[in-house]
Amino acid sequence: MAPTSRRWRPLVTAPDQLTAEMWRDRLVAEGVPAMLDPRDAVSYLGLAAAPVRVLVREGYEGEARAILSDLMEPWTGQEPPDSSA
Repeated sequence: MAPTSRRWRPLVTAPDQLTAEMWRDRLVAEGVPAMLDPRDAVSYLGLAAAPVRVLVREGYEGEARAILSDLMEPWTGQEPPDSSA
């Protein structure tokens, strides 16, 4: 059963708005409610070159990290989590 919370939690900070939008779109395509932090994205000025936070609904954080682990590695420098643990 999917989490039912309506609270948004920060998941990761992307290096720029374009990257954040790609990560958000990947999460949404996988069924994870996700959005960009509206304080970071400045659409009326074009794409933000500054870091942008990706938010997910509370309860989806683990699933979202697993989905994005391969995409986030080049920016975070972290290896994907060990799925055997």
